[in-house]
Amino acid sequence: MIRAALMSGLALFTVAAGAQEVTLRHALDGKSLDALATLVVKFNDEQKGKAKVVLEDANAVADKQRLPDMALLNAQDGMAFFGTLPRYRPLLQVMKESGEKFDAARIYPQIADAVDDLTGKIEALPLGMGLPVLYYDRDAFRKAGLDPDRPPQTWWDVQKAAGALFDAGSKCPLTTSRFSWVHVENTSSQAGEPIGAKSGKTEKVLFNGMVNVKHVALLSSWYKSFYFRYFGPGNEGNAKFAAGECRMLTGGSAAYPGFVQAAKFDVGVAPLPHYDDVYSARPNDVLPDGAALWILPGKKKPEYKVVARFVGFLMRPEVQKQWVRETGFLPMTPAAMESLRASGVPADVVAAAEKRLSNPRQANRPPVSERSRVRAIVDEEIAYVWENTKPAKQALDDAVSRSNIFLSSAVAAPIKKK
Repeated sequence: MIRAALMSGLALFTVAAGAQEVTLRHALDGKSLDALATLVVKFNDEQKGKAKVVLEDANAVADKQRLPDMALLNAQDGMAFFGTLPRYRPLLQVMKESGEKFDAARIYPQIADAVDDLTGKIEALPLGMGLPVLYYDRDAFRKAGLDPDRPPQTWWDVQKAAGALFDAGSKCPLTTSRFSWVHVENTSSQAGEPIGAKSGKTEKVLFNGMVNVKHVALLSSWYKSFYFRYFGPGNEGNAKFAAGECRMLTGGSAAYPGFVQAAKFDVGVAPLPHYDDVYSARPNDVLPDGAALWILPGKKKPEYKVVARFVGFLMRPEVQKQWVRETGFLPMTPAAMESLRASGVPADVVAAAEKRLSNPRQANRPPVSERSRVRAIVDEEIAYVWENTKPAKQALDDAVSRSNIFLSSAVAAPIKKK
């Protein structure tokens, strides 16, 4: 009922005469869609008929190559959203050209790091970020003789839990979403190893070190013993966990409110496991990532002015608080952190997020504009591990080699941004 009323309100704005209309494409559902629709109605109401934002469900778009003005998506999902991989307009450039203020310094350093370019400038508005966490079925833990109040802390703990769940009859003890982010980038970060390095204008990735090779090899052994199942490089694992088919899931923290709402079991969430036998282990050094509000090219100046006003609206402290409280996404600024607690995310996860997001920017991740291609390369190579046609080390070595060739060519022949 709430969503129907909101969509009806949006439809009324659509037919208003003389308004400058801009389109925001998304793939949200449930509480997150309700929250976005509520904010769009509020923004449109403030424009008093002079401008309006219209929501567009990416899953219902017939001509995906018709680009909207804005899109709320993870950069890896470009093909699903547009049927191609467009070049986006830099957020700061659009704000400056439209005469709208944007104080990038207000954004948490680690959140900014998730959406910056080679120079450290923010490319998109980090509206739908999360941290990697471990979800688990507390009911299944009880049935398997595991303590639901003591979730796995290390990957060795995960192996023991997966074995107990398998012995108790589970056909999918563990799965994952966003493999390259969770199991490659974050494995490096938690081990205190650099993900990448910059040499002049050239960016290189370095995620084929000993810890990463050990981790992928361990997951491969779990895959062969049916402790771990892989359903795809995106969020495919989320649906398997929510449906109760899989008992543990590694994925983004922003999914928690949706799991609690949809799952028919007691959902547990804990920090992402780590290796405690690594000398420089930093288990709390996890990397935020997720969906951002991207601005598409080829639009007219009046449209970009409305887009810039909408971004300014979303940056208001009271709007941020409402968004975080209703969605569970990470706050962009400290002003909205308290709202994360109100969203229902467990206190220990909130505390870890607050501590982590304030840390200085790492400056060793590939820029966000190239990150989606690097991740796609990783996912392609990791698929050979599941097929048992490449060992872990070769797959990671090949992923690093291919990624560095791509990054070098991206610097040598940059695509001009419109």
